Amino acid sequence: MAPPDENFSLRRMALPAFGPSLMFGLCEGTILPVLALSARALGASLAEAGLIVALIGLGSLLANLPAAAITTRFGERRAMVGAAVFCALGLILCLAASSVWLLGVGVLMVGLARAVFMLARQTFLVEAAPPHLRARAMAMLGGVHRIGMFAGPFLGAACIHWLGLSGAYWAALAVTLATGALSLLVPDLVVDRPAGSAPEQAPAALQLLRTHARTLFTLGVATSLVAAIRACRQVVIPLWASHIGLDAATTSLIYGLMGAVDMLLFYPAGQVMDKRGRLAVTLPSMLIMGTSLLAMPLSSGFASLLAASMLLGVGNGIGAGIVLTIGADASPAVGRTQFLGIWRLITDVGNGGGPLLLSGLTALITLAGGIAAIGGLGFVAAWMFWRWLPHGSPVQATVLRRR
Repeated sequence: MAPPDENFSLRRMALPAFGPSLMFGLCEGTILPVLALSARALGASLAEAGLIVALIGLGSLLANLPAAAITTRFGERRAMVGAAVFCALGLILCLAASSVWLLGVGVLMVGLARAVFMLARQTFLVEAAPPHLRARAMAMLGGVHRIGMFAGPFLGAACIHWLGLSGAYWAALAVTLATGALSLLVPDLVVDRPAGSAPEQAPAALQLLRTHARTLFTLGVATSLVAAIRACRQVVIPLWASHIGLDAATTSLIYGLMGAVDMLLFYPAGQVMDKRGRLAVTLPSMLIMGTSLLAMPLSSGFASLLAASMLLGVGNGIGAGIVLTIGADASPAVGRTQFLGIWRLITDVGNGGGPLLLSGLTALITLAGGIAAIGGLGFVAAWMFWRWLPHGSPVQATVLRRR
């Protein structure tokens, strides 16, 4: 592949760049709603069923650094094909599971494969997209995964109607095999070098950690807070809806409307970041999400909770791609894949830790206090972005530095 230039087209790159992420999001969204039900059917307690669901996120967290090493060594295409095969084996194990622990191993395998898919496509787009389109590319990468996650439950429901609970896993298996076939068609990233020059040796992860410690422990932590708030938004709506006495159908309606608003905004968010700079999106996104979470405990019925949830969806929607984009901006030319693996590891800690923090705060104080505290993290993240994100044009934002 030639270096990025003005002829780069997001539409032309749609299939190789975004297709695998969309398909894997569809696979993930298909099985997520039934994991707890499958665990309960095998005799798991409520706590054990919750752990089974969490294993996808845990697998992704554990696999970020190995995924970077695999992608660097074998290339994006072969890494994704291998991940698809590995994921398919995990789904087969889920189908054949006769005990909770076997189901857990299968789910963990799906999470491990997830890290490879997301990292491979992010690395590809960072190298392929020119700086003036980078945020749009990253927003679309995250957005198509969200679309897949949104559509997955409907595919699963249709297959469950005909095949029972196992239908969701059969559907996910078919999608995974199609993802592997699609991955065979995508190009590997080839970086042009001057004739006769030797490829630069990628630094070790520990060396990257030392060299980029300031960025990782400032903006990396800020994006980890973003991930924590996003993970909590999936929990607080059903919890608060139950707390104020809303039924499951009403709760699902509120959650679906929030998700629809969220999905509609990912491409405009990327456009604003490319044209006005990263801070033009990150700051309002965090302030809106923080405000909506602070307002949520004040809601007492359908209308007020819907308003708070829609505001939360707007805040999350306009922030689509900020974690991927800031990570791409911060990544060095040499050792980029390894750096992005570290970046994803940091943000996945927030993704997994956010709901745990909410649970702990709810136990220590109240549910309302826990939700408000998570909302406060939005204001902390906003301050961190204001402090450490470059103020200025998108071109200046391509090389992050401390103000």
